[in-house]
Amino acid sequence: MNIAIHMKRAGSAFPEYPAIAKGSTVLRTYNEVAERVSRLASALTGHFRLEQGDRVALTMCNCPEYLEILYACWHAGLVAVPVNAKLHQNEFSYILENSQAKVCFATHDLVETIAPLAGDTLEAVVDVSAQDYRQLLECDPLPVVSRAPRDPAWLFYTSGTTGKPKGAVLSHRNLLASSFCYFADVDQESPWRTILHAAPMSHGSGVYALAHVMQASCHVIPETGGFDVEEIYHLIESWPAAVFFAAPTMVKRLLDHQADSDTTNLKTIIYGGGPMYLEDCLAGLERYGPKLAQLYGQGESPMTITALNSRIHAEKDHPRWLQRLSSVGTPQSAVQVRVADPEGDWLPTGEVGEVLVQGETVMNGYWRNPQASAETLRNGWLHTGDYGCFDEEGFLTLKDRSNDLIISGGTNIYPREVEEVLIKHPDVSEVAVIGRPDREWGEVVVAYVVTSTDGEIDDKCFDSFCIDNIARFKRPRFYRTVDSLPKSSYGKVLKTKLRKMEQECE
Repeated sequence: MNIAIHMKRAGSAFPEYPAIAKGSTVLRTYNEVAERVSRLASALTGHFRLEQGDRVALTMCNCPEYLEILYACWHAGLVAVPVNAKLHQNEFSYILENSQAKVCFATHDLVETIAPLAGDTLEAVVDVSAQDYRQLLECDPLPVVSRAPRDPAWLFYTSGTTGKPKGAVLSHRNLLASSFCYFADVDQESPWRTILHAAPMSHGSGVYALAHVMQASCHVIPETGGFDVEEIYHLIESWPAAVFFAAPTMVKRLLDHQADSDTTNLKTIIYGGGPMYLEDCLAGLERYGPKLAQLYGQGESPMTITALNSRIHAEKDHPRWLQRLSSVGTPQSAVQVRVADPEGDWLPTGEVGEVLVQGETVMNGYWRNPQASAETLRNGWLHTGDYGCFDEEGFLTLKDRSNDLIISGGTNIYPREVEEVLIKHPDVSEVAVIGRPDREWGEVVVAYVVTSTDGEIDDKCFDSFCIDNIARFKRPRFYRTVDSLPKSSYGKVLKTKLRKMEQECE
């Protein structure tokens, strides 16, 4: 069972459907892409002499070649290693060495960074904009190589915010189950559509590309190769039934854009990868209508733990509507999710514990890291490191990562709860809450705030606002006003950096 068959099938059944576009221009049909995939797969096994199971790295910005290289890897029975294009050369070097990739495809802007890394394992670096790449597409077509369901297909490298990145080994079965969950749980109505690849295809947007190949949707690559607010609004106007995945920080930037834009063509914005504050969610529903859907997942269970679809977002008359919007939804169809105590025992409704996941989307393990695999996969369950609780209707509300939990005076304080309050303050644009070691209390709460005004804001205003909305013991002891919050290349707030900044304040 090889997920590459979906591209072959789309090329046969829907040959004239547009498959790849850049901006508003269609570049290739599904028949053309399927043909290119088959020829490139032949080059990988013939020209480069790669064998089944060998790794191929993609250090690329979003570009029209991305999808065909992904599918060519699988077509040839190889393992794709998509790498975020915004990483540092040292991070590229680590991932290429750890994955033992033999060939690396790179966009032109990254070739000079990657080329010096070629060595004993990495044998070739291919510039996808060069003639050498085009010559690979002249090889004779190759039939799809047969693969077993558990055979590796994608090494999904984590962001590495607390150490070296780990490569989650995702099998063909994992990716197939994740794609089925997209239509069953996340974006259920399925007319022909377009998917805008505004987020990196090395991660969430690339995973969702698979479901859209199954539906022969058109994959639209922005001219900029990334996320530009004005360009995204223009593309929404240009393409029917537009869908795209976005981190919550991206959605907020779209909402902050004041120019009038026609979003009639917008079908769904799927957000995930971090907390979407309730105020931002409500603003999105007000601006776009019922066109928001949420997912909660990890690289270890790609895009598939829970989901909150657009129908639930739209149910304003439901008595628990706001509570549901504050949750991450219900378990997706291919997984079982539970909340457990440190011993792994199930916790009852309303009690906070670690989120555990079991099912068809859960990774095989970490690449070349048996110790981390054993720590994360225990007794048949993926231990996510996230803390949350279920309500009586089966909706999961996340509290925080286990290492973000603040224990002050022996009492648990969840940073997101404090953040949800502060983000409602009219002068707050962004906020992140961390714990600071304290001799008397163990830890105290510290809030890093990005304000929406130019003038000075008295901390007492924030303090009074918190006292009016949450228990006094949860309010921050210190407020730090900053110009911006440190973020990873995926748009996630880096609380590890905030903790380092806080150490310098002591």
